[in-house]
Amino acid sequence: MKKRTFLVALFGTVLFLYGQFDQVQAESAREGGAEIDLKRFKETDSIIRDPENPEVQVDPGETPQTEGDLRIDFVPKLNFSTVMISDKTAVFPVNAQLFHGDTKARGNFVQVSDYRDDSTGWTLQVRQEQQFKHRTKAGAELKGAVISLDQIWTNSTKDASLSPSVSKEVIHMSNIGDTYNLAQAQPDKGSGTWSIIFGASKENKNERPNSLEPRLDSSGKSIEDPIFKKPVYSNQAITLSVPKETEKQTGAYSTVLTWILAELP
Repeated sequence: MKKRTFLVALFGTVLFLYGQFDQVQAESAREGGAEIDLKRFKETDSIIRDPENPEVQVDPGETPQTEGDLRIDFVPKLNFSTVMISDKTAVFPVNAQLFHGDTKARGNFVQVSDYRDDSTGWTLQVRQEQQFKHRTKAGAELKGAVISLDQIWTNSTKDASLSPSVSKEVIHMSNIGDTYNLAQAQPDKGSGTWSIIFGASKENKNERPNSLEPRLDSSGKSIEDPIFKKPVYSNQAITLSVPKETEKQTGAYSTVLTWILAELP
C-alpha cells in the first residue's frame, strides 16, 4: 500500500447528566481526419449525496474534507447525545445524521470519491486517538468506553458490482490508537462516489433494516435539533458502551476520531 493517505479528524461527544432531562466527455475532430479523446468523468466538486438516494444532493452542514481525485467528501460528527449517569453498564446509540432541507434522518455515513484515471483501489479506516475525556475536568475520562460500528453497507449511483467491500462483523474499537478497516475497494472497483453507511432509515429502498428511532424527552415529546430544526433520531448501528465500574462525572466528554483513506498500489 502506498504511503499517501488522506486524514480527517473529528470529535465524538457524549454529555452526562444526573436525573431527568429534557432536550432539545470530451470529444474532438480535426480537419483531414477524425479523432476521439475519451477521458474518465471527474466530479471535481465534493457534492454530498443522500446515502440512501445517491442521485439526490444533500446539505449536512460544514464538514472537513480532503482534496484531489481520491478524497474523503464527508465524515460524520458522532454525537452520543445527553444521557443520565447510571451505575450499570450502559450502551448509548449515536444521533443519526440530519440534513438541512427536506431530506429525513439517515444512518451516519462516510462519503469517498475516486476519480483517478487508474482505479487501483483504496481502503477506508478509522482510528480513535484517545479515550473520551471530560471537557473541563483534567484527568477525568470514561475508562473502558468502547465505540462499536455495525450494519455497514455501501451505496452509489454506480453499479453494485463495483462496490467496495465492507466488514460484515461488528467493529468494536476497543483498543485506543489501533486502526480499524471499514471498507476496501479492489483494483477497478470503488470508482466514482460511494457512501459507506452505518444503519438505515425505515424509508430506505435498499432492503436494509431500520436502525433509527426518534429521541424523546421525559414527557414523551420529540427532541428538536437546534441547528437543523428537525427531530433528533438515534441510530443503533453506532453505539458507545460504558462499563458500570467507570467513574462518571456530569458534563461533556469528547474524543478524536481520525478517518484514513489510503490508495492501494
